[in-house]
Amino acid sequence: MTPEHLPHADRYQQGLECLQRVDGPQGVAVVQDLAESFPDFARYLVEFPFGDIYARRSLGLREREIATVAALTALGNAAPQLRVHIHAALHVGCSPAQIVETVMQMAVYAGFPAALNGLAVVREVFLAHGIALPLP
Repeated sequence: MTPEHLPHADRYQQGLECLQRVDGPQGVAVVQDLAESFPDFARYLVEFPFGDIYARRSLGLREREIATVAALTALGNAAPQLRVHIHAALHVGCSPAQIVETVMQMAVYAGFPAALNGLAVVREVFLAHGIALPLP
């Protein structure tokens, strides 16, 4: 059976394994913390995005994180989630240059304010990872 057609019980396990590959232990910790107050929502967060969508095979994790960074930047109001996904993009092998270019590209489609806010988050995450700016 393909990941797109897993029975309900397997969705959570599949999602948890995928979350671990994408975000590492920090992602699992976020879900565990959320589950203390909102267990149903924590389960949905694992099953749908990671068990159903991220587990699909047509895109790799790097491509999915680039798309997610772009979408969260374009929203312009999701800095905490953008922070998590920039960390995740680095974790799955996106280069710092790919992340910066993705966020800069959003100036064309989402406007300069969204891109500026996104670049502020990039700076913050890169600082935490010891990535010097400007990039070479």
